Amino acid sequence: QVQLQESGPCLVKPSQTLSLTCTVSGGSITTASYYWSWIRQPPGKVLEWIAYICYSGVTYYSPFFESRSTISRDTSKNQITLQLTSVTPEDTAVYYCALTDGGVVVMPKRLEDYASWGQGTRVTVSS
Repeated sequence: QVQLQESGPCLVKPSQTLSLTCTVSGGSITTASYYWSWIRQPPGKVLEWIAYICYSGVTYYSPFFESRSTISRDTSKNQITLQLTSVTPEDTAVYYCALTDGGVVVMPKRLEDYASWGQGTRVTVSS
């Protein structure tokens, strides 16, 4: 069973860059048909899909985040990373990495729309 674990800072100052890491165990991030997404849930709001990187390394971004986000991977460490630049308090959220197999969910209604997901990491943007 594939397991995902997010890590990153709890507190980031406005205008800084947020860097998050998703460490995957129980499976390889290069497994054919796997798509790895970053999603988030701001307080009191619905899930927001940010970006994905697929098993071959191809990436795709939500138009809302494309200008200031970068998703990447480290195959030697079996990790997926997300960088979000120029953060504001509106970027305060719980950030999740999530797995889909054979397709991508870009309008998630719930975490169960994904095959597997991490416990999430809470990030607060505040000075």
